[in-house]
Amino acid sequence: MEARCSNISLESMKISPIKYFIFSILFSFSSCVSVAQNEVVSIEKEKNENKINIFIGGKLFTSFLYPDTLEKPVLYPIYASNGTMITRGFPLYPQPGEPTDHPHHVGLWFNYENVNGLDFWNNSYAIPAEKKHSYGWIKTDQILKTENGTKGILSYHANWTNQKNDALLEETTRFEFSGTPHHRIIDRITILKADSDILFTDAKDGMLGLRVARELQIPSTTDQKFTDDKGNVTIVKKIDDSIATGNYLTSEGKQGDSAWSTRAVWCKMYGKKGNDSISIAIIDHPHNPNYPTFWHARGYGLFAANPLGEKIFTNGKSEKNLHLKKGESVQFYYRIIIEDGKRTITAEQLNKTAREFAKTIPSAQ
Repeated sequence: MEARCSNISLESMKISPIKYFIFSILFSFSSCVSVAQNEVVSIEKEKNENKINIFIGGKLFTSFLYPDTLEKPVLYPIYASNGTMITRGFPLYPQPGEPTDHPHHVGLWFNYENVNGLDFWNNSYAIPAEKKHSYGWIKTDQILKTENGTKGILSYHANWTNQKNDALLEETTRFEFSGTPHHRIIDRITILKADSDILFTDAKDGMLGLRVARELQIPSTTDQKFTDDKGNVTIVKKIDDSIATGNYLTSEGKQGDSAWSTRAVWCKMYGKKGNDSISIAIIDHPHNPNYPTFWHARGYGLFAANPLGEKIFTNGKSEKNLHLKKGESVQFYYRIIIEDGKRTITAEQLNKTAREFAKTIPSAQ
């Protein structure tokens, strides 16, 4: 933080030295304003590992993981500026008492449930070998750029493949990281280029996903059942409301579980973890397909923006199938804001940020 004060001279005030001395003391308390300064972002690759660490202000913010053992690249774990981990630990580093449903929910990721019939979203170590042919992988083959500064940059190239390693899509993604003493920002720009004719069939599970820590879930009193497009059922156990403190709020005023399946420019999840409040907001961009997005925001901790899940979110009233011919591209651009402190980021602040974000021109280069 930097203290900024107006400069006033004795001559300009035309008062005695004693009066000026008294005035200057009072003025220093009333007119100095604390202005948040962007902290330095450092991006460091771990030797002999497919892992890149992102530090903000000298503290670990997140890591970009892209080993062959994962079915997709992810940012995991993610920390608020006060050191609080906002992502669920399971399945990579399980935490005591946290839920173990949906093993494909790892940190922050981007993929989709139905691309030419292949399910990229639900793929994980839990899928039996004899069923793997129905699922897709995202394989990172090149880190294109890393750059340190008040805005850190990490860009990569990946292929969306089938089990035979045939590429359906080429992905180019650029992350821009920034932060101040009480907030962190991730801008994600992703371009998907078709290596053959591609159909994103309207489906529930997509596209930008985040699985949050247990404390940020919405309290539930009963077990819940969720079914994917293949009929696989996942049971999410109820959670003690003395631990879960979360809630949702959208730009359209939807709250709690009512945020699910609705459209909005932004959605915020917020709750209490440790001594501070934590808020996580995702902002959609007007250049994205089907803006404003639908929110696949579940109380059990899945926080996702899915512009292509229109059919299930509207109970079949409309449908959004995205077609790409070979060589064509589609671009997605999102901002994720993580804030800690005594109060969470307000709707007014998010509306202002969303308006400013809408003016930016996305580029993955």
